[in-house]
Amino acid sequence: MNILESALQNSNKDNKVKYGLSEKEAEKRYKKYGPNTLAEKKKISPFKILIAQFSDFMVLILLASTLISAFMGELTEAITIVSIVILNALMGFVQEYRTEKTLEALKSLAAPVAKVVRDGKTVEIPAEKVVPGDLVVLETGDRIPADAVLIESHGLCVDESLLTGESVPVEKQVEAGGRKNVNAGERNGTVYMGTVVTSGRGKAVVCSTGMMTEMGKIADMIQNIETEQTPLQKRLDTLGKYIVYGCLTICAIVTVTGILRGEKLFTMFLSGISLAVAAVPEGLPAIVTIALALGVQRMYKRNAFIRKLPAVETLGCASVICSDKTGTLTENKMTVRKIYTNGGFVEVKGSPLSSEGEFISLKRKIDPKNNNSLRLTLEIGVLCNNASMVRIKENRSFGKIASLVPRTEKWELSGDPTEAALLVAGAKGGCTQELLNESYTRIDEIPFDSDRKCMSVICENERGEVFVFTKGAADVIIEKCSKIYTSRGIVDLDEAGVKRVLKANDDMAKEALRVLGVAFRRLDSKNYRLDDVEKDLVFAGLIGMIDPPRKETLDAVRKCKLAGIKPVMITGDHKITAAAIARELNIASEGDRVLTGAQLEQMDDKRLEELVDEVSVYARVSPRHKLRIVRALKKRGHVVAMTGDGVNDAPAIKEADIGVAMGITGTDVTKEASSMILLDDNFATIVAAVEEGRVIYNNIRKFIRYMLSCNIGEVLTMFVGTLIGLPLPLLPIQILWVNLVTDGLPAIALGLEPGDKDIMMRPPRGAKENIFSNGLWQLIIFRGALIGLSTLAVFASILNFTSNVDVARTAAFVTLVITQLIHVFECKSERKNIFEIPLFNNIPLVLAVLCSLVMILGVVYIPLFQGIFKTVPLSLNDWILIGGFSALGPVISSFFKVNYKYIRR
Repeated sequence: MNILESALQNSNKDNKVKYGLSEKEAEKRYKKYGPNTLAEKKKISPFKILIAQFSDFMVLILLASTLISAFMGELTEAITIVSIVILNALMGFVQEYRTEKTLEALKSLAAPVAKVVRDGKTVEIPAEKVVPGDLVVLETGDRIPADAVLIESHGLCVDESLLTGESVPVEKQVEAGGRKNVNAGERNGTVYMGTVVTSGRGKAVVCSTGMMTEMGKIADMIQNIETEQTPLQKRLDTLGKYIVYGCLTICAIVTVTGILRGEKLFTMFLSGISLAVAAVPEGLPAIVTIALALGVQRMYKRNAFIRKLPAVETLGCASVICSDKTGTLTENKMTVRKIYTNGGFVEVKGSPLSSEGEFISLKRKIDPKNNNSLRLTLEIGVLCNNASMVRIKENRSFGKIASLVPRTEKWELSGDPTEAALLVAGAKGGCTQELLNESYTRIDEIPFDSDRKCMSVICENERGEVFVFTKGAADVIIEKCSKIYTSRGIVDLDEAGVKRVLKANDDMAKEALRVLGVAFRRLDSKNYRLDDVEKDLVFAGLIGMIDPPRKETLDAVRKCKLAGIKPVMITGDHKITAAAIARELNIASEGDRVLTGAQLEQMDDKRLEELVDEVSVYARVSPRHKLRIVRALKKRGHVVAMTGDGVNDAPAIKEADIGVAMGITGTDVTKEASSMILLDDNFATIVAAVEEGRVIYNNIRKFIRYMLSCNIGEVLTMFVGTLIGLPLPLLPIQILWVNLVTDGLPAIALGLEPGDKDIMMRPPRGAKENIFSNGLWQLIIFRGALIGLSTLAVFASILNFTSNVDVARTAAFVTLVITQLIHVFECKSERKNIFEIPLFNNIPLVLAVLCSLVMILGVVYIPLFQGIFKTVPLSLNDWILIGGFSALGPVISSFFKVNYKYIRR
């Protein structure tokens, strides 16, 4: 017996397919068949990551040089240099290993989920937990988790292009008997792992999982989180090559000049190599990756999951955020507030989650049971519905007083919030789902389509009569109707009647209500064509519901505008409703232009491009319009973030500079097309992510500035000192130690720097802006020169006063470290000088600097290290000189920065 037969047989025992597997049986099968995953590429082992740290050409030369040094009797110095190299390698290993682990964690966060029926309840589980025999629930936009046989299908169409190469979706139907030895594309009763439901819904019993699926045979098609280098990393790699060439040239000059002046050949060779190792910022790409990874983790804590690292850079450039309304700008907790039927309005009272509520008309309470128009409208809303509302009784034991305590009832709602609101409204009027399901049996469905903007179900009642019930956008429904239900019964819908309905629709929309129209028609027989059932309908009523704006959205919109980012609302709601909510959120002002989908259809791309900067609200648009909006904005030079959740949103999300998918309501297809996923479907989270993107980019600039300035200072100290005829200012071992204590922890701690308070009060940077723009290059060279000259000044001064090269060299050694540790605090801000910068708002940085100071003091004053690093204790006068020249750099730098600000004003 094969897996398919076994799965179906075990699932059909006692005719309980609809209840799915029990949790106990599912666990048993999971142990038998294993996780529902594809074979992954072999991961890089930690050992290989560690060994890779020693593969750098310069490091290998240095190790060879120290080996020669050991044979020549300099055993202590050789051991120390090797130890420093190992420490550097370990630091690099920790950085890279941590990055790998972070990316693995991100992959697990992005793991797909599946809806299955377990013990009679629909639950969402990780796709890897799906087992043969599971009953999978499939809906539009779902990525199918495993190969499965359909047992229920309602207009189900699947995109199988991954397997067949055919771009046209395949209509899937339940087959009476399975066919063997047939190609994947020819089996209409089977669905396959990795393919996507493009429309309709259905249920299927899993027959194969993991590597036993069709997709398992094409395992290399597994989708991985993007790990390619970001544009910034690529630019830094190119920059690093130029720096390497420049540093090697300077190191060669230093070495040759020293030899010509009579220094020992081996000492100068070792000095040149040590200087090259210290000067070349080989850790720059790694630290950029760490900064990006840390930023991704911070964003995740703020409910923004980054799928592609380049999005982190792009976020800081965002100039327009196009957002869906429902659930993103609003709470997505719909509640029916007003109903229009038979020429009058009815207000609906009560909680969104309670079946208790009153219906008020003309300030009087009415009973839906005695109002045919109202009851019919409520019934259509409940029948044309795929949400569910289950009564949960809360049993509590109160002993002898149990009879005195009222039993409370709770409702559990699942499904689309709009449909759930219709169920609650129906329950308030006595039209519960349970009651209507006893009277009507659904026999077919035309699922909601974003182009049609409506949904229909065909039901049969107890007397064998067949009806079509339709709900959708009010203006769409009214166009499909030729009659209207009134107190006089069903009458023709004339032009005056249409105007009355449309006016009622506008009146409700002005109150920021989302309005749905409901209609019905009795069919002559069961022999109908789906293409014809949504014609000549009988209009029943309008249902107005509200989805209140999120409390945090108003503040997020304000932040956007301060940051030079234009928020744009895109919705399928009526134009008036959309404008009302946009004004309430301060996205639009009174009189602002609102474009509708119909208007978009009538204008060409050039005209849209001319208008796009003037529009903040798009109403009654379909997903295909989003693509045009994105392209128009991009042509105007904007960097666009676009949100979406449905399958049809995927093209626009992919086209956008930053594609944003909904984590809760978003389909798998949309998530895979996106750069970022909102875990809470909240507009404020997009703004928070933009803020984090700006912070991350600024922090990258900070430690690029720090590292390159320090490296320039080290190179100039040796280069200028050698050129002007001074003894070697630093020994090879000292150069390596400086590199270890300054380029390690302090540089990484800069990546944890909190953002400036005014970071969201600045305009977005240009998408093509260079990392060294706004004078960063000049700042790096200027400050690096000050570090080098301060170090040389201390060395030359003490050498001149004492003629003791060991004291002068030790003082230069300490000065080089301290000037760099002071400079790290300057790098906290490009706009403020060191006297304006808050020094203690980044505790890891303070601790890193203190750690580096302790290390340098230990080298100078602990006898064991004095012998190794060729240092001597320094006197108070030496420290005064070191302090004076170390402070000179930030003072001069602050003076020029203040005057630069003055000149710019």
